[in-house]
Amino acid sequence: MIVVNIGYNCNNSLQFVYTMALRKANAKWEGSLKDGKGEMALGSGAFKGNYSFKSRFEDGSGTNPEELIGAAHAGCFSMALANSLEQAGYKPKSVETQAEVSLEKAGEGFEISRIKLITKASVPDISLEDFQQQADIAKENCPVSKALAGVAITLDASLQ
Repeated sequence: MIVVNIGYNCNNSLQFVYTMALRKANAKWEGSLKDGKGEMALGSGAFKGNYSFKSRFEDGSGTNPEELIGAAHAGCFSMALANSLEQAGYKPKSVETQAEVSLEKAGEGFEISRIKLITKASVPDISLEDFQQQADIAKENCPVSKALAGVAITLDASLQ
């Protein structure tokens, strides 16, 4: 839902302010770090998953925050690339993106050190050079990329 607020700014000019819907997610953790467990859920109800120390730092079953960040980034980037291509006059048939999120030890804690986006797209009548340019524009304009600006994000984009 987009809410449009109409009013006047300080110069007495008509001003339109677009407010996007607020997105929510929830997490609950019970117990200590190594022995505890938790559950994460999207506010929309589209996803609910268990997570634990093993699912985050080892190879246990369940999800983890980095996996959800990767899903959000891959989804956002795919939409941003489709939009960038359309704005440039192309009609993409499909865009598929995988995000590889690296969680590494840093000092006394951990950090997401890098994210690699691997994208394959089917776009009729586009040169590889134009495609690469649009992919770079999408990487810079993707809202999730902007939110993760403190993390090194690399892009490997190819046509199908």
